[in-house]
Amino acid sequence: MSTGAATIAEAKVLDDYLAARRLRRSARRREILDLFLADERHLTADELYRRVRRRHPSLGFATVYRTLKLFCECGLCRPVLFEDGVTRYEHLFRHAHHDHLVCTRCGSVVEVVDPEIERLQEGLARRHGFRVQRHRLELYGLCRACGAGRKPSPP
Repeated sequence: MSTGAATIAEAKVLDDYLAARRLRRSARRREILDLFLADERHLTADELYRRVRRRHPSLGFATVYRTLKLFCECGLCRPVLFEDGVTRYEHLFRHAHHDHLVCTRCGSVVEVVDPEIERLQEGLARRHGFRVQRHRLELYGLCRACGAGRKPSPP
């Protein structure tokens, strides 16, 4: 759902959150949101910071990090932590549940949805009398490029 800029709905979520907490709206927060939403990849705070710095060299890492925390608090994104221990942020607002395929060589992450896997998980929980509140499925291995011995294309 990336448009290269925050949609009206996403900007409203942020604005409403800021207003409810009496925090000020700022053009920089909106620009950081635009840059974050312009890429569907799972970005680290440092990756987002480098993108922001290209446009605003004087902006500090702490500002980007605090802004990412605001995005998480208001439901626009969430942190994800894969086996490598690096926190990445993925879009959450209006994004359906999905699972992840994670390459252990190049670090690429592919979002996948498979209704059959979801049905199997629900059946497993039901057979054990378990009521699922949330779940994550992460499969680790080699992406197509790394598995074939090729260098993966840059993100």
